[in-house]
Amino acid sequence: MNKQSIYILEDRGIIYIKGDDAFSYLQNIISNDLNKATDTQSCFSYLLTPQGKYLFEFIIIKHKSGYFLDCPKYQIENLYNQLILYRLRSKVEITNLSNEFVVAALSKDNFSEFENINKLGMTIKFREDPVFLDPRCIKLGSRIVINLEKLYLSAKKLNLKISNIEEYYQLSHSLGIPNSDTENFQNKIFGLETNSEELNAIDFKKGCYVGQENTARMKLKEKISRRLYPIKIIEGNIDNDDVIKINNTEIGKIVNNSKFSFGLFKFKDPNFKVDEVFKTDQARIKIIKPFWS
Repeated sequence: MNKQSIYILEDRGIIYIKGDDAFSYLQNIISNDLNKATDTQSCFSYLLTPQGKYLFEFIIIKHKSGYFLDCPKYQIENLYNQLILYRLRSKVEITNLSNEFVVAALSKDNFSEFENINKLGMTIKFREDPVFLDPRCIKLGSRIVINLEKLYLSAKKLNLKISNIEEYYQLSHSLGIPNSDTENFQNKIFGLETNSEELNAIDFKKGCYVGQENTARMKLKEKISRRLYPIKIIEGNIDNDDVIKINNTEIGKIVNNSKFSFGLFKFKDPNFKVDEVFKTDQARIKIIKPFWS
């Protein structure tokens, strides 16, 4: 990541949760352990279906007496409604602050506190705003949650230039981390199939949460046979749900046909090899090796 660049992630939104029961409320529904979200640490988590399928994802940042949820903006309304549904009698306030705060990504090298540090999720304050190392992968640098007006002042103070967001998402895709266009995953793919363990979204030692029973069973019995991989098109065009084949054997399907595409592959199939060229009806594709491969 370019040290002189800052990327305004306009497709990210912020939900704020606070109140007497904020900790227990979130701890009971999310896939990660909320004890990891402190004044000096942030974490990545999912909200799964009761069957353990992917529903929502977010980075959790401790802020004052509550928690910021940094999440894809297109999910905001549905995530907000789902959080309200689970609130029941809990004493919590849930607010959409996407019009007040923005999320930006920048190199961790801009902060001396992160020098020679590779602790995922490490969180500091920069002019009272939270800055944290991405809890999914250190190569994604750091993020800041900040008021839009203050962002430009902070960028100037750090001698940064506003850069094209596609540069950041190209980096994310090359690492095998989907950051946008995950609608086709929702309620269709198990959380473990989206590499939630590799992205530090699940804590197998915490207590119950929504989808925990099936997720733990699948992990224990090694029932995951499909995995999400970033792909590049060698030639042709792809559509969501296109069948992926190798040697005339179905090996997966396209689950994201955007500019930063992903396929769901049967990685335990004997025909599967990361370096192979795969085919759909209209395209030839290759896997981009993710950082955890």
